[in-house]
Amino acid sequence: MQYESILIEPVLSEKTNLLREEGQYVFRVDPRATKTQVKEAVKRLFEVHPISCTIMNVKGKPKRLRYRSGYTSSWKKAVVRLAKGETIKAFEGA
Repeated sequence: MQYESILIEPVLSEKTNLLREEGQYVFRVDPRATKTQVKEAVKRLFEVHPISCTIMNVKGKPKRLRYRSGYTSSWKKAVVRLAKGETIKAFEGA
């Protein structure tokens, strides 16, 4: 798998902004990606040193549109913790 295709997009919310202050960054990742692949992708793409990676599967939520009910898509989330003092410049607005 290519490193660019492992990380799909960053997850930006109030909770992830609080985690970012602690040196943890949250990404939406490819469903086939493993922890080691995510850590290596973050290391190569952002030139930082990740310490750990936690991966979780997020289930789709039930939604309704008029008379039809269904679910949003399920996806995979990764929380990457960086070494102390390191940041990802793309998140900091640089």
